[in-house]
Amino acid sequence: MATEEKQLTEKESLDLIAMMINKAKNAYYETGVSAIMWGTLIAICSLERLAELQFGYQLPFDIFLLTLIAVIPQVIISMRENKQRKVRTYDEEYIDTVWVAFGICIFLMIVVVNVIFNAWEPLASDFEKLGGHPNPARFNEYVSALFLLLYGLPTFITGAACKFKPMLWGGIICWISCIVTLFTPIKIDLLLTAASAIMAWLIPGIIIKKEHREYKKAQAVANV
Repeated sequence: MATEEKQLTEKESLDLIAMMINKAKNAYYETGVSAIMWGTLIAICSLERLAELQFGYQLPFDIFLLTLIAVIPQVIISMRENKQRKVRTYDEEYIDTVWVAFGICIFLMIVVVNVIFNAWEPLASDFEKLGGHPNPARFNEYVSALFLLLYGLPTFITGAACKFKPMLWGGIICWISCIVTLFTPIKIDLLLTAASAIMAWLIPGIIIKKEHREYKKAQAVANV
């Protein structure tokens, strides 16, 4: 009788370990480091730009250029995570491609926005001098909507493909914020951008990291 109870307990333990591993795999296959990095970076950049507008100072460089520099650690993180994966599925290849395309689009968007801004700003200044209303002439009032539109796309796709609701809803929040920023002043736009980055990437990244740790622990127990 004692032997049967011991065997049952061992089976239950193995079933529990298998369940934890499958749960971690189905939730997401990365460590969450990339999501945490991008969520933190975008939130900090947005809040710093808000501080510049609020307190009337300006950094000697565009704070959002840090998003371009962040591509380097992103590549390193991706290479390290790829080495840790023994088998790459079609879904993983697909999601990786989506995020590579997203990084390229972010780079191109920054270049395009800066070119348009440099060409448009003199016209906007002349328009204001002639007595025109400043808001319709200020291109930077609508830039946040463009970036939020872009932020939502890979986030929503990843959340839907991986059946990971925090990131799925994060993508939807980015798109809702995109619409709202069309009708709000730039300071509110920056707050919405920071909040969207936190909801779409930082919080899901923390959840992913926690589940990844549980997965590693379950693996370690299973290998004993």
